[in-house]
Amino acid sequence: MDKPNSKSTRKNYLHSKTDNRGLFVGGIVVLLIAITPFLLYAYESFPETQIWETSLFRLETSFPNWYSFAWYFTSKAIPLYLLLLWFFTCKHWWHWIILVPIAMYAFQLWGVINESNSLDELEIYYIIPLMLVVVPAVYLIRAKLFNKIRGKDLKSFEAELMEKKSTWDQIKDLFK
Repeated sequence: MDKPNSKSTRKNYLHSKTDNRGLFVGGIVVLLIAITPFLLYAYESFPETQIWETSLFRLETSFPNWYSFAWYFTSKAIPLYLLLLWFFTCKHWWHWIILVPIAMYAFQLWGVINESNSLDELEIYYIIPLMLVVVPAVYLIRAKLFNKIRGKDLKSFEAELMEKKSTWDQIKDLFK
């Protein structure tokens, strides 16, 4: 092990650059997560009046007051922010399913921004088409991945799908 040409004593400079970049990006992600509580409670600095007037601008809202608007906004924006961070940093095969709550919070945030009176009521009708695409696609990816791991071929996979099974057997198959 004391030989100068030993692999364990040589420093690989090619990987140290990548490691530094990874540490930097990881540090940025940690910082973005760490500031979340401060962003969540930012609504407390908004005025409790319907008209917000400063020397630079004058804003009006249809919400009872700016405090309420900011509370609704942060209660939708912060989970969306965290879900987007999770989606873009997740390396698992199932990360596409995170698009469903992302879409839900995005529609709810859009309702807050548009100052809609029907908050959190109709978003499910817009989410259903997305769910009809994403959920089966993720399940198909999962099924193909697990069949490849188990060594099953596509014909046995199709035969298994064509079998009549009870509801309980179908539920058990989901957790194999």
